[in-house]
Amino acid sequence: MSAPIRGYWCECWTEDLTSAEGPALLASFNAHSVPQADRWIAVALRTISPALDSDASDEAWAWLYEGRVETRQALLRSEPCTVMVTHANTRITWTVRTVLFLPLAHRQNAELPPCAYVFKHRARVSGLR
Repeated sequence: MSAPIRGYWCECWTEDLTSAEGPALLASFNAHSVPQADRWIAVALRTISPALDSDASDEAWAWLYEGRVETRQALLRSEPCTVMVTHANTRITWTVRTVLFLPLAHRQNAELPPCAYVFKHRARVSGLR
């Protein structure tokens, strides 16, 4: 079996600040490098920034111009990172943390079990391809 691979687990949470309910997971992403993890947040912020109020847009661009470097440096030190933007009554939070991914067996080179050939033959004979 292959050794675990270091990567980054990224999540995006939203929270209605006027509600008693807690945050809800909006999206998640497994990144294989610091630039890929940081880019996931950057793309999201650039995409939503035109729809944000001016304060939230300022928060987003502050991270894009200044905070992004700090985030990358922290991730390189294996420290978890959080980026937050608050728009009206909604808080959007991106989190990134270092994880170990366990590689799965590569199935393309694996031999099929003998019964698979029987099913394949029956499908050909009956025209099911």
